[in-house]
Amino acid sequence: RIGFETLHPGPGYGGSCFPKDVAALLDMATSSGYDFELLRSVVAVNERQRDRVVDKVRAACGGSVAGRSIGVWGLTFKANTDDLRESPAVYVVEALVAEGAQLRVYDPVAAADATDQLPGVERVADPYDAASGASVVALLTEWDELKTLDFRAVHASMQPPHEVVDARNLLDASALRLLGFGYQGIGR
Repeated sequence: RIGFETLHPGPGYGGSCFPKDVAALLDMATSSGYDFELLRSVVAVNERQRDRVVDKVRAACGGSVAGRSIGVWGLTFKANTDDLRESPAVYVVEALVAEGAQLRVYDPVAAADATDQLPGVERVADPYDAASGASVVALLTEWDELKTLDFRAVHASMQPPHEVVDARNLLDASALRLLGFGYQGIGR
């Protein structure tokens, strides 16, 4: 069953199982002569969702990320795993690097060599380091620890325009705005 326990805002689905299972189901349908248009549309929407997050970061940077310092919170496809396979966060990071952004990335459990797979990305030890000097922070994985950060300290360490792109709607948008952040969530 799909319900509130599994449906959350985000930068798209990922992981090692679900994308593979969707692809297999599409392949089975095609092999049987069935055009599974609905499932093809699900895949297309998922791909566009990752691009929407990149667009939000780009907009937060004033239209271009080239040369901009951006903090990233989270690399794994979901919290409480170290799995980067098919992670929409990795896709977003790679897209931003390809556009010339300078990224400082924090993830509490992704393998230490995770950033070896991501040239041009600096891995940092905590979320405050990721935000330090950044004009935009992109929250890409819903780690609980990110909810309880000292956002005054985060704001003080950042550069203008102090934007947060919350691709998981994890944070309190109103509280962040009161502290002087610009905030963009998903579907808000």
